[in-house]
Amino acid sequence: MSRDALTRKVAVLVSVLAVLCVPGCDSSPSEKEQAPQPRPSAPYRGNRGYTLPDSPFTREGTVVTATCSMGARYVGVEVQAWDPERWRVRERRIFNVPTDAAFSNYPDVKAVNSPLVDLCRSHPDSSSPYAVDDLEYVAPRVRALFDLAFTRMAVVLRDPDGRTSHAGFVEAEANFDDIVRLGEAAGDDEQNAVMAPDGRSVWFTYTTPAGDHRIGSRSVEGDHRLSDEGPATGHDLPLAVSGRPPRAVQANAVRLAPGGRRLTATAPRIFGHVFDTWDSSGPLTRAPARTATLLDGCVGVVGWVGDDRVLCRVRSGVFRTVNARTGRAEGATVAVARASDGWVAEGLLVSPDGRRFIASVHLPNDRYGQWGDQADFRAVSTSGEGEATDISDGSLANGTVFLEWW
Repeated sequence: MSRDALTRKVAVLVSVLAVLCVPGCDSSPSEKEQAPQPRPSAPYRGNRGYTLPDSPFTREGTVVTATCSMGARYVGVEVQAWDPERWRVRERRIFNVPTDAAFSNYPDVKAVNSPLVDLCRSHPDSSSPYAVDDLEYVAPRVRALFDLAFTRMAVVLRDPDGRTSHAGFVEAEANFDDIVRLGEAAGDDEQNAVMAPDGRSVWFTYTTPAGDHRIGSRSVEGDHRLSDEGPATGHDLPLAVSGRPPRAVQANAVRLAPGGRRLTATAPRIFGHVFDTWDSSGPLTRAPARTATLLDGCVGVVGWVGDDRVLCRVRSGVFRTVNARTGRAEGATVAVARASDGWVAEGLLVSPDGRRFIASVHLPNDRYGQWGDQADFRAVSTSGEGEATDISDGSLANGTVFLEWW
């Protein structure tokens, strides 16, 4: 057969095959067979966009605590910067609390929800304004009172009329009269005041004249005009503000992952512990819960051990690392205290390298103890290896809260 004839036969054969394959021989997969598209990346809600002033309260290798002290005519919050190797105080700051600030709820005054009330509780009979008062819940909401650099503290102020409350703030080392009241309108109902990361605005929940609940903010400078930031679910849940520009989450136990795109949180009737971040202010809802992770056996989240793992208290005095993507426990359990010995332990803070955490050891249902009792705080390995380190200093009280570990 000649080369030209062979070429013509091959061309005819190719044409026939092409016709036969038109209905079903497309090499590209059908829509049903295509691989699922990956979810869009969650927005970054971390705080690395802020430049912090250099001070003992912002340097790496520092632990920051807060302790509320009350006298007959004095209320103050002492913030301390600690060396976490020797457990010695490097620096102290005092935030003087004015008498019209809500640091306690008592009869015949408007009950106010504020993390400051949590911080200034001094005995088990003084109830928390929030439904859960485990230290794993208390520590992150008290941290939210302060800006990143611990230069300002948010407060809620009561008016003498007994029904009005305003958001405000105090500067470190300021006099009692130097309180800044951001709202002035009669009948204001502003609660849950917390600071923005850069300290330039105070965020809070408020009630509109129509009775709706919203999240608002006011600048610490200028005319302090109210900015509406988004919906709220009443005053019962606290706020946590992060990111640049700042956004608020209304939920319990909010702790951002190191990567800034996931967070831990809890809220009534919301399934899960770990959620993707979202780029608006509002309460934790069922929408982010669709992709949430439930952490197996987790009673309270102490903090992130890495971007994929968290440390949980799994029962009284016992802690364990849990995978934040699968929800399964990893590694050994770490027993800090045993209820059979008459003690319990709660977690406060995890070190930035994920190797250590701070625990408070106390009597069951009584972390305050008797007046003059020595506080029992311990630095413990998250892996359970090695001996725990006692954190002992006369300036620590049973009500001290560990807030930050840079």
